[in-house]
Amino acid sequence: MFNIILFEPEIPFNTGAMIRLCANTGSDLHLVEPIAFAMDDKKLRRAGLDYHEYASLRLHKSLDECMQAIGAGEVYACTTRGKTCYSDCSFKAGDSLLFGPETRGLPGSLLAETPAERCIRIPMLEHSRSINLANSAAIIVYEAWRQHNFSGSVDIGAE
Repeated sequence: MFNIILFEPEIPFNTGAMIRLCANTGSDLHLVEPIAFAMDDKKLRRAGLDYHEYASLRLHKSLDECMQAIGAGEVYACTTRGKTCYSDCSFKAGDSLLFGPETRGLPGSLLAETPAERCIRIPMLEHSRSINLANSAAIIVYEAWRQHNFSGSVDIGAE
């Protein structure tokens, strides 16, 4: 339903958690190189548990290549420097959520090219620096999915 793009991911546990998130939400995961760990890293496999086979994962040599592969849809740059709250967005199926490296975030040049209304943030207390990458992705993708009435999910009340 949505695309989660990790630009130059650095921490295998976060990427493993994203694999699990994508498997459970029907989102596609796109990793943009360089990646700071091997794709067969034990930590990556452990964090993703047995969800690897249920997730759609693609590797891309560059962000441009990634965007060409994805095609249509809006791209939301998820950043602590954003001015728009994620819950104020109207997400559409096929939209992409772009996250930067854990230690640096998205490059300023990329943010400068992104319309301000699509540079989104998660509210935090004043002296907080950031929320864990995998947690941030979960917060935003679940809001986007909620806006679509959790399309395709199992009815929680069914037995």
